[in-house]
Amino acid sequence: MRGAKKRLLALAVTATAGALLLTGCLQNPNQGGGGAGGGGDSVADNAERDGDGVVTILGAFGGQEQAGFEASLAAFEAESGIDVQYSSDQDFTNTIQLRTNSGQQPDIAIFPQPGGLLGLAEQGYIQPIDTYLDYEALDRTLVPGFLDSARMNGRVYGAPMRMAVKSIVWYPLEAYTAGGYNTEPANLDELADVATEIRDDGIAPWCMGWGSDQATGWVGTDWIEEYMLRLWGPDVYDQWTAHEIPFNDERVVAAFDAYAEILDIDGNVLGGNSAVLSTAFSDAMLPAFEDPPQCLLERQGNFVTGFLPEDVQADLDNQVGLFVFPPAADSEYSGQPILGGGDLAALMNGNDEEAIAVMEFLTSDAFGGEWASAGGWLSPHTTFDTSLYPDEATRKTAEIVANADVFRYDGSDLMPNAVGGGSFWTGMVEWLRGDKTAEQVTTDIENGWPASGEEDES
Repeated sequence: MRGAKKRLLALAVTATAGALLLTGCLQNPNQGGGGAGGGGDSVADNAERDGDGVVTILGAFGGQEQAGFEASLAAFEAESGIDVQYSSDQDFTNTIQLRTNSGQQPDIAIFPQPGGLLGLAEQGYIQPIDTYLDYEALDRTLVPGFLDSARMNGRVYGAPMRMAVKSIVWYPLEAYTAGGYNTEPANLDELADVATEIRDDGIAPWCMGWGSDQATGWVGTDWIEEYMLRLWGPDVYDQWTAHEIPFNDERVVAAFDAYAEILDIDGNVLGGNSAVLSTAFSDAMLPAFEDPPQCLLERQGNFVTGFLPEDVQADLDNQVGLFVFPPAADSEYSGQPILGGGDLAALMNGNDEEAIAVMEFLTSDAFGGEWASAGGWLSPHTTFDTSLYPDEATRKTAEIVANADVFRYDGSDLMPNAVGGGSFWTGMVEWLRGDKTAEQVTTDIENGWPASGEEDES
């Protein structure tokens, strides 16, 4: 990060001006004003009978996740008398569109990405949450900024019921502790100092893998999103993901340059850039648990523990350490951001009081205890009872998020699919291979951004 500071200072005036333009844009919605679709007084409705004691929910998760979800609803169903009928669909994004187009939408849909939710909200199929939930109370308990991912034209149309966290740095506890390395770097400069110490000890600091078959490159997009948040803050990040500034804005190029400072140092990343592309993201941290370890650090989401060796997973608290991917030093934004994702619950039947009751429970900090205890689930509420989590790693992750200044949804999930699931991924690969510069890659992505109405958002 030190090498990028001169450029950051030169861009500071531009960033400040952009932030001022957005002042007030992320305020609470005008409660009681407007209706579905961002205007008028219409109520989102479906063809199902209201008040029949049954509430239907469609989501994307199945298997053990579905079991955890249903277990977390059991006590509510018994107490309320409402029969919650959940259906899982791996092709949720297409299915919810098809069902809605044919008038067969469920009472509640749980969206894994905001784009599809906002697309249906724009058509009037989603009820704004401020018309049936206590918005202010909800906003107070949620991780700051989470509701902004479901905001359109000043209204919010969905509320999170599960959270994923990406801004975590993981390390093998025994080897890292034995090396005496800093376990709480305050900023990216201090993290770079840690990397230098590890290199001096003959170990590659960073474990890294981008391999993901046709999706190779998504790990790289996460890194750029992390730097966009840390260098310029949430307002500029929001402008970038919404295409209110061009993708090849010089602040985006600066984020590439900042990431390059990790990649371009000899011995800083295990195997170098070619190994990054050929290593599956799920295998990236396995060398950290070899004897001796081949690398020590991986920046990755909370799901990464599911790919660790079985003996490590069985003893997670004694085998794995973690800390937050820290803020940048001397940058335009001084807060601690968190990059992540989540599942957003949305009401598609605003006339059904029973569906509203289910939404109130699903989006509260009282939901999810059974799912949390089973593992693999994080509450988006800072007030959730963290003693229900099964291990210290999960509890610490929740603590990191609770202490963050702002949460922002994964940027590629907010962009049109042609970008967030296409040109951004492939552009990262071209850049890492050295085929194109950051300026060329970002310009290609900018030139290929779909025109309004050309493609539905992912």
